[in-house]
Amino acid sequence: MYQSSIYSPGFAAFLSHRQNHLHTFHHMSKSVNVAIIGAGVVGSAFLNQLKNLKSAIKFNVVYLARSSKEAIFSNDYQPVDLANYKTANAKPLLSVDDLVKFLKESKKPSILIDNTSNSSIAEAYPRFVEAGISIATPNKKAFSSELSLWNAIFKASEAPSGGLVYHESTVGAGLPIIGPLRDLVATGDKVETIEGIFSGTLSYIFNEFSTTEASDVKFSDVVKVAKDLGYTEPDPRDDLNGLDVARKVTILARISGFNVESPTSFPVESLIPKQLESVESSDEFMQTLPEFDGVIQKVKDAALAENKVLRFVGKVDFKNNKVSVEIGKYGFDHPFASLKGSDNVVAFKTERYPNPLIIQGAGAGAEVTAHGVLADALKIAERIA
Repeated sequence: MYQSSIYSPGFAAFLSHRQNHLHTFHHMSKSVNVAIIGAGVVGSAFLNQLKNLKSAIKFNVVYLARSSKEAIFSNDYQPVDLANYKTANAKPLLSVDDLVKFLKESKKPSILIDNTSNSSIAEAYPRFVEAGISIATPNKKAFSSELSLWNAIFKASEAPSGGLVYHESTVGAGLPIIGPLRDLVATGDKVETIEGIFSGTLSYIFNEFSTTEASDVKFSDVVKVAKDLGYTEPDPRDDLNGLDVARKVTILARISGFNVESPTSFPVESLIPKQLESVESSDEFMQTLPEFDGVIQKVKDAALAENKVLRFVGKVDFKNNKVSVEIGKYGFDHPFASLKGSDNVVAFKTERYPNPLIIQGAGAGAEVTAHGVLADALKIAERIA
């Protein structure tokens, strides 16, 4: 009698209704609020990918800073229409404190997407994370500036109510470099060395300049072609000074447990001739660079005599307690020697991987960078929604 009452048609109908209600409620609750800063080259690629995203989780873009002066948002958290964000009515930007307050008061899990390389936004990350707002970003400044900022961000993230922080695209654009390295470290593997080509620009320049065949290709000519193709920064010295690579190496070193103070606290070889460091304009630099081709040509010829090529690499060496960015020489059979175009490559040598774990592919470009940021945003949403 007891059993039949439990399985009576009325109770079955109640159960079915209850399950449907729970399913609907669960489905409805799977959404996150998103604030996006930056709609430039990477930002617009990100917005386009987000617009076409197929996901069970709804991403409500409740704030979109489309320039350094104006943003689209409404006080009632109506999602921004991504189809016409370029022409939509905008308001003055919210200050960092007001944006934190705005997202916190939305009563929904929130993600900040910072598609800029702005250092003042990066310095505000701890305030967002402390307020429970998660971050997905390609902004290297947050993770490669002073060690104190890195510590503040991750201390806030480790607090019970802290937001999550994902930054895969700060190294190697969309390549899976940071995720696998964090997994190795978290599961107790010991990193011995990290070695990689981390600049798409310098990868292209050295792949063209130093090959397995003898050539009289001039360094300054390759730099000029790279600039014309849009591979370099508007001022190529911003690539040639090695600081971008130093920032990426700093990030990987810190994840591995090497407390690097800043990207200028270890040796970084600059490809800018000493005499041209103080040249004022980019044009003057490019005009004068050919005068110094002979110096690097000699280095290239010496490497070739040893059956080696030159590559611009970043290294983290735990055994020798050393971090560096420099021109390295690699035998023709080495994976770095056969790199093509502007690809990035990184080799992790660990206790578990005595033969290095090698990750290689396109390490620059708006589409792959945006893909890396969006993948991070999805990972966050799956954990917080």
